[in-house]
Amino acid sequence: MQNKGKSTWGRIWYFIWKDDSVWSWIVNIILAFLLIKFIVYPGLGFVLGTDYPVVAVVSGSMEHDGSFDDWWNSDNCCKDRICAQSKTQEMMYSDYEIAKADFMNFPYENGFNKGDIMILQSGKKVRVGDVIVFTVPAQSDPIIHRVVKVSEADGEYYYSTKGDHNCGSSPFEQNIQQSRVLGKALQRVPFLGWIKIIFVEIISIFKW
Repeated sequence: MQNKGKSTWGRIWYFIWKDDSVWSWIVNIILAFLLIKFIVYPGLGFVLGTDYPVVAVVSGSMEHDGSFDDWWNSDNCCKDRICAQSKTQEMMYSDYEIAKADFMNFPYENGFNKGDIMILQSGKKVRVGDVIVFTVPAQSDPIIHRVVKVSEADGEYYYSTKGDHNCGSSPFEQNIQQSRVLGKALQRVPFLGWIKIIFVEIISIFKW
């Protein structure tokens, strides 16, 4: 019985790690998914202090056009339509008392792109300029934007945010409760998020 047991485990080990069959590849993919979902992801979240340690950037709302100065002086809000008043990014951030020198000392001062992966840490200590991920009621995907204002009321912190590429802050970005903050951006991994974006697009096609 003992030799049989060893033989069985030996065959399983060979099938998983050395067999080049299609079924072996499928099993490896499933095992990798389970390992990441139930061990790596929760473990990383425990270390970083958030239940959402990794998110994919699924929009271009934090992208910059050209160099920092090109973006800072751009009036991108009026590129595709007629505006009563042209307003540059510099003018918009001045409404929050954020100057160019302040912004250049912020994390990700040159923004980041759709398709990037952001590794998050605890969002309990957030300052103006930090990039946070937060939930929006009745919306499935969380938002990742930059904090432009921090306020406090009754012992609770509230945040207002703006996407670097956007013309301003949407109503849902005003007075974000601390309880809605999933985490604060710690590290950027370029392009890797396209795996999720493409996968979601494929799934949505089959739903139709």
